[in-house]
Amino acid sequence: MANPSPRRTLPLLSTPHKGGRSSLTCAFRCGNACAHEVSNPSDNAYFGDIVTEALSRRGMLRAGALGALVVSTGLVGAAAAVPAAADPGDKVKYKDDVVGGNGSGHSTGLTFTPVAPNKLDALTVPPGYDQSVVVRWGDPVLPGAPAFNFDNQTADAQAKQFGYNCDFVTFFPLGKDRALLWVNHEYTDENLMFRGYTDGTAATLEQIKIGMAAHGGSLVEIERVGKTGKWALVTSGRRKYNRRVTPATAMRISGPAAGSALLKTTADPQGRTVKGMLNNCAGGTTPWGTILTAEENWNQYFVGGNGVPENQKANLARYGVSTTTAIPSGSRRFDRVEERFDLAKHPNEINRFGWIVEIDPFDPDSTPIKRTALGRMAHEAATTTLAKDGRLVAYMGDDSRFEYIYKFVSKGRYIPGHDRNNRDLLDEGTLYVAKLTGDSPAAEIDGSGKLPSDGAFDGSGEWIPLVSGNKSFVPGMTAEEVLVFTRVAADKVGATKMDRPEDMERNPVNGAVYLALTNNTNRTAAQVDEANPRPSNRHGHILEIVEQKDDAGALKFAWSLPLVCGDPTDPSTYFSGFDKTKVSPISCPDNVAFDKDGNLWIATDGNALGTNDGLFVMPLKGKERGWVRQFMTMPYGAETCGPLVTDDQRSVFVAVQHPGEITGATPDNPSSRWPDGDQPRPSVAVAWHKQGKKIGS
Repeated sequence: MANPSPRRTLPLLSTPHKGGRSSLTCAFRCGNACAHEVSNPSDNAYFGDIVTEALSRRGMLRAGALGALVVSTGLVGAAAAVPAAADPGDKVKYKDDVVGGNGSGHSTGLTFTPVAPNKLDALTVPPGYDQSVVVRWGDPVLPGAPAFNFDNQTADAQAKQFGYNCDFVTFFPLGKDRALLWVNHEYTDENLMFRGYTDGTAATLEQIKIGMAAHGGSLVEIERVGKTGKWALVTSGRRKYNRRVTPATAMRISGPAAGSALLKTTADPQGRTVKGMLNNCAGGTTPWGTILTAEENWNQYFVGGNGVPENQKANLARYGVSTTTAIPSGSRRFDRVEERFDLAKHPNEINRFGWIVEIDPFDPDSTPIKRTALGRMAHEAATTTLAKDGRLVAYMGDDSRFEYIYKFVSKGRYIPGHDRNNRDLLDEGTLYVAKLTGDSPAAEIDGSGKLPSDGAFDGSGEWIPLVSGNKSFVPGMTAEEVLVFTRVAADKVGATKMDRPEDMERNPVNGAVYLALTNNTNRTAAQVDEANPRPSNRHGHILEIVEQKDDAGALKFAWSLPLVCGDPTDPSTYFSGFDKTKVSPISCPDNVAFDKDGNLWIATDGNALGTNDGLFVMPLKGKERGWVRQFMTMPYGAETCGPLVTDDQRSVFVAVQHPGEITGATPDNPSSRWPDGDQPRPSVAVAWHKQGKKIGS
């Protein structure tokens, strides 16, 4: 462990909500979404309702153990080695050396001693490693920012300081030993930020303004410490790139929905500008070096849903907004500071949130852009890659129970170095939603977690078009309506309901796409299907997608479940057939990332096994496929976010979100004192090998 000094083990102060989160996290993270009715009332068929024999699979891939995939180490122009399509019902045979096969030649580079599950109030790492905090809530970011003072916070100071709960982390090198670090600030927990806080109605206006300023994102310059894998915040010099983005930051709306009547307000009668972004969770980057940050649970910041016109209420409810209550319980009451958050007075303001936002990290004066062509939802991630013909592809999850998986494919092609061309790629293209089909008889998917007779949870799928530019593919909906009410459009085309689709990433080695499905305790036994095979799914699973001919632009794909999480002694868990006596317990996968060897790094959120969340790694090829090992545990009450393994594989960054967020905790009675022994402060930390070896060795 990096911190040999003794740390006290804290008692469990409350009963976790479904999935393992504390009720405090549920209240502030997503407005207690799990306590409300599921917002997806569609009758889209579950796999168990589909007669497998009636499905034509000509031209589609069978997932199996990820298919016969042989790819180069590059994503663009990789050789297509997917087996030719067979007649419907034919079985595809796989080589021994493919992902998931029995080949032993692939080196994972993973030799570390796993960290044991624990409830310590510390960031723990394997023997031989060290860790430190890079930047924490309240650290100065902009010129003139004061040092953090917990008992003397101001909104003006917070707008210049590092924001609160940190999530997505990305890294832009400025040479060998300097870099820019971007971090999303997803949400605030005022119960832990202010002494004596009760709710948004009783809060002072200054407290509300501080909470608003703590949202958004921060861009900070960091530097390597010596020749190690340690990085630290640059605190002197010009730091010309440093930036804070908040709910007050002016932003431009672009793409097909820009100027739509659905986006027009009194303050913006043109429907093309908006103030700020809210509840930014995961994200991505573009090939031209910009940030894509995803607005997730933005619905919870608005009041007055009961006062909107009746014809708007159904769409609001589909996005989890109460249409029967003026002020939902636990509201932060941003409307007390800015009237635009009252839907009874400004019903269209909410439509201006829920987008992917693009930010240029190298121009601190640039205007962030909300890209409407990518649809509106509880966005989780926007991971980009290139199709074989050079078109830009972005993968996205919608993080709510029974929501969907999306893909955007640009009309134009990426041209390296041609900035003017590339900057418009996200404004014109086709938005798709995924429909998955299992390949096993419905009777074999019985909710027990037992594998079907073919030995895998797997099947095939297709990307269903929703909208392309000003053309809608959804009967009864205009293109603007599809983009603004994307969930409704996906309902209408029969997309597959998933167990909280979270982060999606493409593997740099095998080209497959991996999706974290965090959990869904609301799925019943009658609703299980091969892609979501367990009822009351507390622990979640990982979905693996192989697109036809290894082309990100393809519309057909194969899928499988390489990991079904939980206690390895639970027969419903699955670790790709690896010996479960050797794996680490894992629950509630949330964010995922890859190292250059193609190993999958998994950050967890809401561990339902009774111990702290952590960072795990799992090989995806050869005899070690499925060997999950825990690399790090979070401080008490914290969620693991990020993560990011640097290109030189000498450092791994994690965002430590909401340490001490346990029901009943207050500044006068904190549940965590990480990282400084005082009040808990959400932070970004970095871990490295003490001898300079690559992460995981």
